Amino acid sequence: MRVVLAQPRGFCAGVVRAIEIVERSLERHGAPVYVRHEIVHNKHVVQGLRDQGAVFVEELDQVPNDAVTIFSAHGVSRTVEGDARARGLHVLDATCPLVAKVHVQGRQYAASGRTVILIGHAGHPEVEGTMGQIDGRVLLVQDEAGVAALDLPVDAPVAYVTQTTLSVDDTRGIIAALERRFSDIVGPDVRDICYATQNRQRAVRELCKQVDVLLIVGAANSSNSNRLREIGAECGVPSYLLASGNEFDASWVLGAATVGITAGASAPEAMVEHVINALRRLGPVDITTMDGLVERVEFRLPAELAGIPA
Repeated sequence: MRVVLAQPRGFCAGVVRAIEIVERSLERHGAPVYVRHEIVHNKHVVQGLRDQGAVFVEELDQVPNDAVTIFSAHGVSRTVEGDARARGLHVLDATCPLVAKVHVQGRQYAASGRTVILIGHAGHPEVEGTMGQIDGRVLLVQDEAGVAALDLPVDAPVAYVTQTTLSVDDTRGIIAALERRFSDIVGPDVRDICYATQNRQRAVRELCKQVDVLLIVGAANSSNSNRLREIGAECGVPSYLLASGNEFDASWVLGAATVGITAGASAPEAMVEHVINALRRLGPVDITTMDGLVERVEFRLPAELAGIPA
């Protein structure tokens, strides 16, 4: 069986930074450190950090006084930040810098008197955090139908920002609907949308031209991993999302000559290898990596953790 690996795939710079913040915090402060929400949406990563002494909680009231507390890569609302300060918690913020940039953009638009429209998925922690970071009115839209349902006059001054785990392609139709609906609208440059999401989706589209079946390594609750599976299906290639080789079903690749593998931005390369090993149990595999972008983005760590080995 021939196996083609997507390029790029897997961890993005924001995920690498978030994991390093937990690991270096454990090194500097010792266990336990408390992490609000899954640091990234991957149970393998979370369990690995839990084994080192990280404690994952959903709310701050589960964190003891004076404990080291880490906010996840998805970001948090200002209310959560304020509660942490009031509690005197030692906070390290692992919010992805691209998410933090959206927070700043949204606040600037609101301060200029515009109603902010957030394009994203209801209930996603990044969306909840972003809505709670912007003073003033913030409206969430998930699709073009949501644009039509907005209770705003056509000449209302509005601005849009987007959930970072959506790609340019994901948001293009919604942004066009907003621009048709409103006469006074502004938004960020499309280059501000998450580079990693866009790169992984573009790679999947190219990969689908070469393979009979597509396997996407990622968690079931990972927004960007699910979108990769949807894109594979849209390209007409049977596509399956699995967290590890333990979830692999041999019937998925029955009769397939070439299998493509990619991974969501929160899926470690070790899980890609785990899936390849599951394929090897069916017979010999010939592995190649497709041509594609090599990402060289790195984000700085908080100053107090710089220089501490992970």
